[in-house]
Amino acid sequence: MPGVSLRIGAKPVRWRSLILPLLAAVVLVSAAAPSQPDPLLRQLTETRFFNLGRPMAVRITPDEGTVLFLRSPPTSGANSLFSFDAATGQTREVLTPESVIAGAEETLSPEEKARRERMRVTGRGFTSYSLSSDGQKVLLSLSGKLYVVERSSGKVTQLRTGEGVIDPRFSLDGKQIAYVRDNDVFRVELATNKEHRVTRGGTPERTHGLAEFVAMEEMGRFTGYWWSPDAKQIAYAEADTSGVEKLNLVDPAHPERGAQPFAYPRPGKPNAKVRLFVAPVAGGAAKEIRWDAEKYPYLATVRWPKKGPLTLLVQNRAQTEEVLLAADPRTGQTRTLLVEKDDAWIQLDQSFPEWLEDGSGFLWSTERNGAPEVELRRADGSLARSLVKPGAGFRTLVRYQPKDDVLYFLGGPNPTEQYLWRIKGGGEPERVTSGGPALERAAVVSDPGGLLVVTSEGPTSMRRVYVHRADGTRLGELPSVAREPPYQPRFELRQVGPERFWTSLIRPRNFKPGVKLPVIVEIYGAAYPLVHQSMAMNLPAQWIADHGFLVVKLDGRGTSLRDRAWERKIKFDFAGVLDDQIAALRALAAEVPEMDLTRVGIEGWSHGGYMSALAVLSRPDVFKAAFAGAPVTDWRDYDSHLSERYLGLPEEHPEAYEKNSLLTFAKADKPIGKLLLVHGTADDNVFFSHTLKLSDALFRAGKRHEVLPLSGLTHMLADPDVHERVWTRMMRHFQENL
Repeated sequence: MPGVSLRIGAKPVRWRSLILPLLAAVVLVSAAAPSQPDPLLRQLTETRFFNLGRPMAVRITPDEGTVLFLRSPPTSGANSLFSFDAATGQTREVLTPESVIAGAEETLSPEEKARRERMRVTGRGFTSYSLSSDGQKVLLSLSGKLYVVERSSGKVTQLRTGEGVIDPRFSLDGKQIAYVRDNDVFRVELATNKEHRVTRGGTPERTHGLAEFVAMEEMGRFTGYWWSPDAKQIAYAEADTSGVEKLNLVDPAHPERGAQPFAYPRPGKPNAKVRLFVAPVAGGAAKEIRWDAEKYPYLATVRWPKKGPLTLLVQNRAQTEEVLLAADPRTGQTRTLLVEKDDAWIQLDQSFPEWLEDGSGFLWSTERNGAPEVELRRADGSLARSLVKPGAGFRTLVRYQPKDDVLYFLGGPNPTEQYLWRIKGGGEPERVTSGGPALERAAVVSDPGGLLVVTSEGPTSMRRVYVHRADGTRLGELPSVAREPPYQPRFELRQVGPERFWTSLIRPRNFKPGVKLPVIVEIYGAAYPLVHQSMAMNLPAQWIADHGFLVVKLDGRGTSLRDRAWERKIKFDFAGVLDDQIAALRALAAEVPEMDLTRVGIEGWSHGGYMSALAVLSRPDVFKAAFAGAPVTDWRDYDSHLSERYLGLPEEHPEAYEKNSLLTFAKADKPIGKLLLVHGTADDNVFFSHTLKLSDALFRAGKRHEVLPLSGLTHMLADPDVHERVWTRMMRHFQENL
């Protein structure tokens, strides 16, 4: 969720030798004297902005009789499993973490912690679950152990596996479960509860069945193995990181713990070498699946459909070309189904390819014609027809039902809203639900198509989850136990300027017309728009505004949800996003005279931290103060996949890295605005060294700034106490400087 310390998206460097002199050099923020507690801020942080206690991870059973979901208490992230009876509307608790581990402390392996960090999972207890294809069994993991629940009897069985299990999944027939442990793939037969090894020889530097860092962090691929439809084979990725540069993750508050080496591929340097194998689960030699890995080193997506070939999507390193391949597991040979090219970059969507049940073809997503489009392709890859035309506002595939030729998707033409749409027979999209404006965040459609579950929120309502029939008739609501906010955000959306920038303005609840107020810009800056018809996404901004500010969000070029050309404007030019922010800010101020443009601050986390620091370094005439959380300060120190997607290969475009580096601006002979840098010392996404390098450059240039290190914390700030203190410090920074 966007916000000062929840925004996600960016990441590292060897810095142990730098830390002592730099910590001595920078102006460190001292511990603040105790201040009056802010009960509203405490409510915001301990409830995760009033999101805890709301249903999530919804599944519909194949018979359409039951809706399963996870839910936590209102101030705890420990999720339990619940079921909703579609016929009676009754909800019951199926399983709690406490009933499984009986008071023992939940523990996670370092590998599982890293995987959850990549997936942005902050909850505890049951953070995910799987449903067997017949809907009779539920698979859950807790503390690295596996449990299967028989839905008919409620019987819970702990599987006899070793500890530290990662990424467990049912076979298609529901008789086996595979998982990764100790860097190898294993399986367990449910009938005998006996574990079998599938792969051998996995090591921390050569893993079997795990997704490598950039696959999880940037490609959205969180798994590294795939069951065959007959459950007799498993395809698995081997990720060799022996040639990848190792960065040492060190917590300076605990030098006794030593350094943790971390394989982190920086731009222009070696990536993990990924190969794909197919192994018989009963034992025997694995067969390698071969493609031109020199030309297409990224294994982006793998599918093994019920009918149809083992399918893999591979990309070139520049991400300007990708090839969809069909593989023969017996020979290891591959053949090309289709090729996509884009002069800037190709957008990955892990929903595709989506093979049809009978194997006669697959769905494919493309921006070839200027905007997201969904195509139906034949089994040989040739185009059959377009199902969702460019301009329809396609964002997320929900389900396609070939029998009735009906496709469900989330999206819409207005980027500030999102709804569930249905297209029949290639016609025009029609909304499935009514009402609005709203942000329908998620939707699930049952296999037969008779039951829909829609997760929705709006400008005056928090997230709620409704169960519908296919005709839109509401059957009930999955119950929430969340606390409701004590106020509604006072925000308004409008388009401004010749570019028609979408903007959001949040006023204090005691706003007085005609009284000039300082302005705070909330920013991310690339790919992710912030302007939405959402109460939840504006609650934090309202807390800021109520301290005497006007808070604005400005979606410029580079954000998604408009069209391909709008988003690709930032190629080679992250810093240029700031020009749009300034143009939109001034256009909005022309309509809102209370905005005092002589007192403008800016705040953001991750990429937003980069943009915030950039604002006061390059345009202090506009931005007087900045809160920059976990900023990427030099893209040569970030991960290869994201940096090279936007800025190209550093050996081919060194000027792009130089002009987009904060270190370049820090060395310039010009004054800067008031800058507060905040960073977790254990961040393995945007390493703490980013902030240290920027602080060193500013110190050597004689430019005053402040640094707040968060000891032992990562890129996500899940601790409510830390959240509360960080927000309090941010507010003091803006109050003092604006």
